Amino acid sequence: MEMTLRWFGSEFDTVTLQQIRQIPGVTGVITSLLNKPPGDVWTREEIQKLKTEVEASGLKISGIESVNIHDAIKVGSSDRDGYIDNYIETLENLGLEDIHLVCYNFMPVFDWTRTELARERADGSTVLAYNQEAVDALKPEEMFDSIAGDANGAILPGWEPERMAKIKDLFAMYKEVDEEKLFENLKYFLERIMPICNKYGIKMAIHPDDPAWSVFGLPRIIINKENILRMMKMVDDPHNGVTFCAGSYGTNLANDLPDMIRSLKGRVHFAHVRNLKFNSPGDFEESAHLSADGTFDMYEIMKALYETGFSGPIRPDHGRMIWGEVAMPGYGLYDRALGATYLNGLWEAIEKGAR
Repeated sequence: MEMTLRWFGSEFDTVTLQQIRQIPGVTGVITSLLNKPPGDVWTREEIQKLKTEVEASGLKISGIESVNIHDAIKVGSSDRDGYIDNYIETLENLGLEDIHLVCYNFMPVFDWTRTELARERADGSTVLAYNQEAVDALKPEEMFDSIAGDANGAILPGWEPERMAKIKDLFAMYKEVDEEKLFENLKYFLERIMPICNKYGIKMAIHPDDPAWSVFGLPRIIINKENILRMMKMVDDPHNGVTFCAGSYGTNLANDLPDMIRSLKGRVHFAHVRNLKFNSPGDFEESAHLSADGTFDMYEIMKALYETGFSGPIRPDHGRMIWGEVAMPGYGLYDRALGATYLNGLWEAIEKGAR
């Protein structure tokens, strides 16, 4: 297991590489070229520049999150092959730069959905939160405006203003796409990219839909054990794997998280581990990583990863905003640093207990 932290680049992130380097046990970052629109090629020069900056701090790039997929690929439109060609070129450039993990998602329109970015908890911290009744009361085009005021001026990945300005057009694109069509388009994409992944040893780690159910009638497919096993079988290649995001799969309380990890032995390439606190099945908020602060047993999640031989990058996921920090919601320094040390402590205890 390799402990990492997500870093959005010096142009966009309030957290510095020097600060990340000082978190005990953190040796790498999961990063991206945040200014690259979906469908554009990541040039080798751009990747080299990013890699040089990270390595100068004493860290390494442990993986990319995300090389976003153009909507033409997701809906299966006539121009998708050109965008897949661009994606393959990007993967080749990453492989040439010795980067071998890509986290991505196949979510229509919204990469993730929350109704609050700064819900205040009893301890005074603020967190990302979701309330289904609030979603049901909104039109899709109102979603961005409803949360933008809590963004602290940050660009929210998946919620870029230029993308949200075209939201009606995006919904129109997906009008004829149901779950079966989305599965079909995902299969087509994966079959096209697997040869380059095999050539360079690049592990593709799909991120689950968040939340794990349909929002505004959009299809969601990466939501549960049944669907993810279907995906593994339909493109049965060891480079076709998952990002096991406990917080995203955990939005559906019917998902048994440790059991899901065990069912995916050998195909979990990357892990996001965080906790949620449920007020009702349709109302949850993100909590501290500590098991006692939320709904999930973090020890059992980490134990399942250990017992299945997981050796890839792991990162604490969204953190609370604490101690007066102002940063991209969910991505401040302090609570994620606490999360990283807590997860490292669990791993050490599990590892020593297994001897």
